[in-house]
Amino acid sequence: MTDDSCNEAHKTWLSKVATAEESIPLIGRLYRERNVVTSVFGRTLVNTSAIDVVKAHRWARRIADEELSLSNSLLALQIADELGVQDTSLDLGALAAEASDSEKDFASFARTVIGDLEETQPHNPQDIVLYGFGRIGRLLARILIAHQGSGTGMRLRAIVVRNAGPNDLTKRASLLRRDSVHGAFEGTIEVDEAGSAIIANGTRIQVIYSSDPSTVDYTDYGIDNAIVVDNTGRWRDEAGLEQHLQANGVSRVVLTAPGKGGLPNVVFGINHDEVTPESRIVTAASCTTNAITPVLKVINEWYGIEYGHVETVHSYTNDQNLIDNYHKGDRRGRSAALNMVLTETGAAKAVAKALPELEGKLTGNAIRVPTPDVSMAILNLTLKKPVDRGTINNEIRQESLTGDLSSQIDYIDSPEVVSTDFVGSNRAGIVDGLATIATDNHLVMYVWYDNEFGYSSQVIRVLELMAKQTA
Repeated sequence: MTDDSCNEAHKTWLSKVATAEESIPLIGRLYRERNVVTSVFGRTLVNTSAIDVVKAHRWARRIADEELSLSNSLLALQIADELGVQDTSLDLGALAAEASDSEKDFASFARTVIGDLEETQPHNPQDIVLYGFGRIGRLLARILIAHQGSGTGMRLRAIVVRNAGPNDLTKRASLLRRDSVHGAFEGTIEVDEAGSAIIANGTRIQVIYSSDPSTVDYTDYGIDNAIVVDNTGRWRDEAGLEQHLQANGVSRVVLTAPGKGGLPNVVFGINHDEVTPESRIVTAASCTTNAITPVLKVINEWYGIEYGHVETVHSYTNDQNLIDNYHKGDRRGRSAALNMVLTETGAAKAVAKALPELEGKLTGNAIRVPTPDVSMAILNLTLKKPVDRGTINNEIRQESLTGDLSSQIDYIDSPEVVSTDFVGSNRAGIVDGLATIATDNHLVMYVWYDNEFGYSSQVIRVLELMAKQTA
C-alpha cells in the first residue's frame, strides 16, 4: 500500500470521527431535553463516544449490506432537532433502510418520517421500584438509569432488599458499579449511608430493607403510584404478588419470571396488547420464551408450524451450585462450573400462553452449560409448507430491519461470531443465519440470546408500556 493510500484512509477516518463528534451534542440534547432515544438498528447511541458512533455505523453493514452514512445520520438528527420531536425513539439504521426504498431524496424522506414519529416513551414521571437486586434487578437498574433522560419518564426511585448485615449498602452499590459479565457501570455512583441511598448518575435510589412486601410504606419516601418489579422469583402466583399491592404507594406489579395460574405471560411484541390500564399484575415470562416466541411467530405466519422441539443451550444461573451440593431440583445440584447439566424447561409450553395457535405443538429441554451469560435456542420444526434456506434467512433479516418485531428479532450471518459477541444485545433473540438448515418442510434454526440483558430489555419495554398507561 502506498503512502498516498494510507493518508487517504486516515483522512477518511478522521472525517468520520469529525461527523460523529458533530452528532454527539444533538444526540445528547434530544435525549436530555426531549426524551428522544437515538439508535442504530436498536443499538443506542445515547451516552456513547465518537468512536462508538462510527463503529455503530460500520456495524450496520452486517444488517443493511452497507455502512451507514454518518452525514445522513447527522442530517436526520438536525431535522429531529428542528422539528422538536419528543418522547420517541429514532432509529437511524431503520430510517436509512426505509429511505433506500424511497424515490425521495434522503432529506425529504427523513423530514416526512421523523415528523410522523409516534410517541413511544412515557412523557409523565412514573415511579419504579425494584423488589430484589440480583442479576436482573441490577441490569434493570442500569437500563432505567441510562433511560432517565429528561426525568419526565420512568424514574427508578427505590430498591427493596433484605439487610445482609454491616456494609450492606456499600456492597450493593459495588455490585451495581462492577459486573464481571457486563462490565463497569457507565457513570458515577455515590453512597449516602445516612440516607440509606445509592446515587447513580444523579438518580437517587432509596434502599429499603424489608422481607414483607405488604408492610412497606413507599409514600414515606415520596414514592406514589409506583410500578413494583419483583425480580426475586419468590412469588409467582396472584396471591403472592398481590402482597405488593397491599403496600402504600403501589399501583401495579411486574414479575420477571413466568407466572403461575391465570396470570398472563407477556412477551413484548407478541401479546403486549393484553396489558391494559386495568392490568394490576403482569408477568414478563422467561428469557427463553422471550427469545423464541417472536421467531416462532413469524415462521408460523409464513409457513405454518406442524410441530417442533426446542433445545435450549443455556448459561448457568445463580440457582445452580458452584460445586456439588444438595439441590431440590434434579441434576442442578452438580457443579455448574464443571458440567453440562440436562434439565427441563417450561419455555416451549409457555410459548402457547403468548401464541395460543402453537398450543400442544412444541416440546422442549434445556442443557445448562459452563458459561455465565448468553444462551442459544435450537428450533427443530416441521412446517406445513416447503422452506428454502436462503428465502427464510432473508425474510428473517428483513423482519429484523423493518418488521413489526424489529425490536425483538436480530439477524447475523458472520462466520466468526461466538456467544460472548452477544453480551449486551438488547434484542430478545438473534437468528444465526449461517447455521440455518432447511430441507423440504423441515427447518432447524439457531437463535442466540443474552439471557440477562436481552431479557431485561424486554422487561423495560413492558414497563414503558405500563408507564404510558399509568403515569
